[in-house]
Amino acid sequence: MIDLSVIGAIAKKELRQLSREKRMLFVIFFFPLFLLLIFGYAINLDVKHIQLAVLDFDRTSETRSIVNSLASSEYFDLVGYVKNYNEARHYLNIGKAQLVIVFPEDFTKNLYRKQNSKIQFLIDGVNGNTSGVIYNYSNLATGFVLTRWINENVGTNFARKSLLGVNIESRFWYNPELKSSIFLVPGLIGIIIILTSAITVSLSIVKEKERNTIEQILIAPISPLDFVLGKIIPYSVIALINSLLVVVLGNLVFNVPIKGNILLLLLAVVMYIYSSLSIGVFVSIVANNQLLAFLMVVIISVLPSMILSGFIFPIESMPFVIQLITILPLRNSF
Repeated sequence: MIDLSVIGAIAKKELRQLSREKRMLFVIFFFPLFLLLIFGYAINLDVKHIQLAVLDFDRTSETRSIVNSLASSEYFDLVGYVKNYNEARHYLNIGKAQLVIVFPEDFTKNLYRKQNSKIQFLIDGVNGNTSGVIYNYSNLATGFVLTRWINENVGTNFARKSLLGVNIESRFWYNPELKSSIFLVPGLIGIIIILTSAITVSLSIVKEKERNTIEQILIAPISPLDFVLGKIIPYSVIALINSLLVVVLGNLVFNVPIKGNILLLLLAVVMYIYSSLSIGVFVSIVANNQLLAFLMVVIISVLPSMILSGFIFPIESMPFVIQLITILPLRNSF
């Protein structure tokens, strides 16, 4: 039988001990805010202010107008014009430019003649992820600018046909502006739950072993279930508070929209909290000291929740064997 008075007494005792450990309280409540700021501001998957150089063999006002339109956006910073391919290669080699746009001769004439015109992109491919993003940005931005320019100067019918004969209209759902914070901040809820529940509970129970107070608890008229429930209830409340704090601050500070059923979100958070608490209790059974408990929780839950859950790295790009590992319940609940 569950004795609520015993559970309440253990939870009260745990809160009293926690209130005396100022550093632990600081970590529990400050670290989630620190993660929120780091993932919201510092870790940004958006690529902006791309260093742009131009190799213009056409040298017309039209090509300069296209370049000025690209440079006026926040995604491109014009670093200058180059005279030949050797200078363009030099700009890429020294890192002065990440992208060089090459306009061939008769580019403008071919546009007015409604003939096929080509633009060449020279991209610094040292960083594969960044170069891929630059390539996509360059295609989209140049296509948009050219279509608008053709529409204004050549004719609407030709603009509708586009340079490839197909008019493609892309629309992004759920995150129209492709902001990294809207993708990363909601995922922080799972990371913070792991940190404030699995780690803290495991350390709390293992601490009883290190101080040899676990023996006094074993001979006391307390059932193991009452002891575990009394231990996990305070940390489950703290994890819930931190999760709600991330949701509220994410909406107020980073403009992460809150849509859908709030009660369903709350239910999912509570279920994930108790799943994480179960990991912490399991680790506390195996580990005999706090250092080992901390390392085990990090290896079992924290690292997989960040690396193998799709939070940062897409699962589809992982090797097939690793994808099989990500089918663990941790990924699905995350």
